[in-house]
Amino acid sequence: MKYIIAIIKPHRLDPVRDALAEIGINGMTVTEVQGYGRQRGQKEIYRGAEYEVHFLPKVKLEVATDDGVAAQAIEAIQQSGHTGQIGDGKIFVLDLNQVIRIRTGETDSAAL
Repeated sequence: MKYIIAIIKPHRLDPVRDALAEIGINGMTVTEVQGYGRQRGQKEIYRGAEYEVHFLPKVKLEVATDDGVAAQAIEAIQQSGHTGQIGDGKIFVLDLNQVIRIRTGETDSAAL
């Protein structure tokens, strides 16, 4: 099993969610976060004054998948989250050792 963490632009959340739903992934956790990468924030102009925004709004998406679906999920996130601009985000893939559904006690793939 794989645990996929993606940091994407907030306006790309709906296309990413739709792309994951098309391949059968319906469960995910979404968190609004702030951060920066190589661009180290950006400069904004407000009422004629220039100021730096160090942390940009992002969305953190977390998905647990079976190994067989992980490559499709990564591809779906990458294609639907892509804008071609700086700050599109990153995808992290981790091995997932165990999953337990609290309500039923099901484990691993059955719990997903």
